[in-house]
Amino acid sequence: MAAHIGRRLRKGAATTAVAAAAVAALSASQAPGATVDDQGRQSTGDATSAPDTAADDSATGNSPYYTDLPPLNSPNPSPSAGSGDAGDQRAGEAGIPATVLDAYKQAEATLREKKPGCNLPWQLLAAIGKVESGQARGGRVTADGTTVTPILGPQLDGNGFALIRDTDNGAYDGNRMYDQAVGPMQFIPSTWDWAGRDGNGDGRKDPNNIYDAALAAGHYLCRFDWDLSQQGDLRKAILSYNNSTDYLNTVLSWLEFYRRGTHEIPDGTGALPVDRSDDTARPGVTPSAPGTTPPARPGKPSGSRPSPSPAAPGNGGSPSTPPVTPPPATPPTPTDTVHHLEDAGTGTLTAMAGHTFAERVSTRAETEAGKAVAKVRIRFTLVGDTDTTFTGGETVATVTTDASGVAVAPALQAGERTGAFAVQAAVVGRSVKGVPYRATVTARAADALALAGEKEPTCVAGGEFAEPVQVKATYRGEAAGKVAVTATLVTSADDPAENDKGPYFKDADGKAVRSLTGLKTDADGQLTLPKLYADDTAGTFLLRLTTAGGATLDVKLTVEPAAAPSPEPDPSTDPAPSTDPAPSTDPSTDPSETPAA
Repeated sequence: MAAHIGRRLRKGAATTAVAAAAVAALSASQAPGATVDDQGRQSTGDATSAPDTAADDSATGNSPYYTDLPPLNSPNPSPSAGSGDAGDQRAGEAGIPATVLDAYKQAEATLREKKPGCNLPWQLLAAIGKVESGQARGGRVTADGTTVTPILGPQLDGNGFALIRDTDNGAYDGNRMYDQAVGPMQFIPSTWDWAGRDGNGDGRKDPNNIYDAALAAGHYLCRFDWDLSQQGDLRKAILSYNNSTDYLNTVLSWLEFYRRGTHEIPDGTGALPVDRSDDTARPGVTPSAPGTTPPARPGKPSGSRPSPSPAAPGNGGSPSTPPVTPPPATPPTPTDTVHHLEDAGTGTLTAMAGHTFAERVSTRAETEAGKAVAKVRIRFTLVGDTDTTFTGGETVATVTTDASGVAVAPALQAGERTGAFAVQAAVVGRSVKGVPYRATVTARAADALALAGEKEPTCVAGGEFAEPVQVKATYRGEAAGKVAVTATLVTSADDPAENDKGPYFKDADGKAVRSLTGLKTDADGQLTLPKLYADDTAGTFLLRLTTAGGATLDVKLTVEPAAAPSPEPDPSTDPAPSTDPAPSTDPSTDPSETPAA
């Protein structure tokens, strides 16, 4: 017993020192004026807390977490370091079970490709996994990463914890009355419903699988375009997972510990966590490990009977049992009073592919009498065949209603897929009438086309145009990228029929074609057409370019006649060469001249 106490005392001194170092490093970035409640949770006025959409719909529902801090010994001891139980314990505290470590590193690699600007380090996932579940209860997972037994937090019934009524009909946590955090990364069902990912490629999204849970946690931490290499964004992301300053400090201490190095240990050999954050919230009760039945509430012991009271005067000395006072009824929450949702003035939801919707979905929560209900979580879900997302790349967003009962969804970012889809608004934790919003994504468009360069294309009959035709598309004065363009050699300005003579393009087989589809401008709105050729017909021709959005440009093409060949001389008309000698002008040889006597 003494040895056990000694180990706890030494551990306490060590972890306190580590915590002090972590908090000292953090203090420089701590925002002034931050306030916390008696559980260490930041107030909504804290300037450095996560956005309202994150804090009110945290991954864990602000469930309890483990407060064990890193040991002072090096994070890189050999697993065989030391001797006996002490060496094994140090290795277990500092190491990460093999399958769990692999899941964290795979998640980091995936997010590096999917969201490179987030700069998610696997050590952050390891720190959160340590605090949430002690690395999946010391790595007690199967070969595919699924926990041997479910890891469940206490039911969130409002009695010492947040109040979150059942949202999954017990599908994930087996509880049809209240939600419970599930799995090694402790997601509540309502968050897993949209944040869940398939990390091991088995076609399922299982919160009890460390590969799925680690990837989901990575996406969750990156969902607001945060850059986790920046201290401010790192703090916001951690607080969005569990909105508690104590939680933030504990995760940061493990993050720093793992950044200094760690090592792999066999699955199932990791140290089990001991201390949990709800120890002080429920005095005298030993916290249960995740996956076990939550401990009984104070005043309502479990598994034992009330102790008899001493004999009271005047009752004959017989012991009596004091009456048990029933716990007070849980008062209704704002969510309980919501009768329906109403549209709060949302305009037409239309955007061009690749653009941000100008309008945002706005919903109002009301009682049956039509009174606004504040502090209600509204979940907005994109429904339909679309690649549109909310800002941050997610298809689900949860926002809390303000004092006027209104929740405004994040801006919608249109993808490349055109057509209609819907945004469904619903109350988290209640089955009440929701509101569907119809939205439409239209094709990318341009309202103007211009020829690049000042010279009109020219060539000779039977030849090819020396330079390709280049144009630029714009929309409202800005470059119109990825806009579809059709190019047709038309008969005339008044006749859009395809010409059957004059300039032409060539298809893949080298055959002449006079109409091209499937052309698209680049990101800067530029388009270079394929090479043009000319047949033997000279004259002036028109190349017509059209785009979605109404932009049209006629490009004049000039084909000059081929040069006439030089005539060859006819041998039959050449004069015959003369055989007579040329007359001489020399008087000495001229016979008509008579020498003087």
